[in-house]
Amino acid sequence: MKNFLLIGQSNMAGRGIIEEVPVISNPQIQMYRDNQWQLAVEPLHLDKATAGVGLAMSFAQEFLKKYPAEKVGLIPTAVGGTPLIRWMPSGDLYQNAVAITKNAIGNQSLAGILWHQGEAETDNLENVKVYEKNLTEMLTQIRRDLNSPKAPIILGELGHFLSKNPALPYFTQINQALHQVAQKLSLCSIATAESLNDKGDILHFDSKSLRIFGLRYFEKFINIKMEK
Repeated sequence: MKNFLLIGQSNMAGRGIIEEVPVISNPQIQMYRDNQWQLAVEPLHLDKATAGVGLAMSFAQEFLKKYPAEKVGLIPTAVGGTPLIRWMPSGDLYQNAVAITKNAIGNQSLAGILWHQGEAETDNLENVKVYEKNLTEMLTQIRRDLNSPKAPIILGELGHFLSKNPALPYFTQINQALHQVAQKLSLCSIATAESLNDKGDILHFDSKSLRIFGLRYFEKFINIKMEK
């Protein structure tokens, strides 16, 4: 089974309304929940009552189109509303993600790491200034801690619709930092959020956009695999 760590805040956890898109269900797509592998169903994350459609299921479905004999394991650890400091190696959410992943995969290596986070930083210029440095440090360390030095890392841009949200003035700077991290780290790429829509709250991607976003994540993932 090819295992993928899902990590970050609410747009990785998924806030899309489930009824707005066709259900994705495939016995070859598994999720790790309650200390066991089981059939993946949305919401993959149970971080908040608002959890719903995310990007990982369409990513997994696309993976199986490319590799139909494989199985995909999704390891959901994202938590909505969380700042990067809690995802740093000393942070509680980082340590929780590492522990869950080790339980899920044992001595195996990850096939990939899917990250989406940054909205929590976009109202604070001091956080913006250190975002690139801190995220690079964290992603470098999590590869080490999970014995996955060559696992592709796919980042996702913050929604461009955040330009309409006056409470998050520095989203452009966070997107720039994400691109810099993708350029700096080996085997790392970033999926664009261009033309994707919010669900009406100027914060979270809607269901259809998350399905598209998952395909964009996979496109970046397979490009890395082909270049290796």
